[in-house]
Amino acid sequence: MTQNSNITLDTTRKVSMSRRKLLSGLASGSVVAFAAPLTACSTNPNTGRSQLILVSDDQLAQMGTTTWQTMLTDTPVQEADSELTDALRGIGNRIVEAAGPSLPPADWEYRVFNDEQLNAFAMPGGKVGFYQGILDLMDNESQVATVMGHEVSHIAGRHSAERYSQTIAANTALTATSIALNAGEVRFQQQIAAVLGVGVQFGVLLPYQRRQELEADRLGLRYMAKAGFDPRESVKFWEKMMARNADREKPPEFLSTHPSDETRIRVLEEEIALIEAA
Repeated sequence: MTQNSNITLDTTRKVSMSRRKLLSGLASGSVVAFAAPLTACSTNPNTGRSQLILVSDDQLAQMGTTTWQTMLTDTPVQEADSELTDALRGIGNRIVEAAGPSLPPADWEYRVFNDEQLNAFAMPGGKVGFYQGILDLMDNESQVATVMGHEVSHIAGRHSAERYSQTIAANTALTATSIALNAGEVRFQQQIAAVLGVGVQFGVLLPYQRRQELEADRLGLRYMAKAGFDPRESVKFWEKMMARNADREKPPEFLSTHPSDETRIRVLEEEIALIEAA
């Protein structure tokens, strides 16, 4: 999802660190810690884990609404009162009701985009889009609820805010590192900076994104079950996705922003067992 932002973050607090300490930090691999003065951590009550959040829900909702309006203008979309859109809205509202106060207040909207992509999304601010391609792959409401619960859970998990904040922190750290290397006339400074950039991408950002995807799978499964849908249909849906992707070349999971279909199915089966045992 592309987000446009006019957000100005408070970066007036300066990072002060001697060249020696900075280079020592590089040697120990603690690059991301350079962004520590800029961080704001909070515990998400829906996931129980601490998150780095540098942007408010209201700011993200504004970004999401702007992007949503652009998509409605630029992308072929079904009418808001079409039969398919009404059905999608009904499923979405049941999931949102099941999620309850775990979601920030929002003016929820649902639309079907006339595109064959196997994709769906939920933007901050409660803007939910499903592509015709993914709906054509689904057999029943519970499979729609599988994807709806997953996308709504990204909002409950504040994943957009977390990704935005992690990118800001990573860029701040890499910029500080580059400045320090230049100031210290360190040999092979370009190579070092490049390696650190790769390390942040593969060692920090990608694993977190995969973690967020599985987090949304688990949380979404609970929302759909609470809303009265059959969580076992989630496994059937991902088995269909896996069959569809069987002939496509996929990157190794550690290079991907999403977990493999096999991993998702295993995690869903584990979560379903917990739900049925409760």
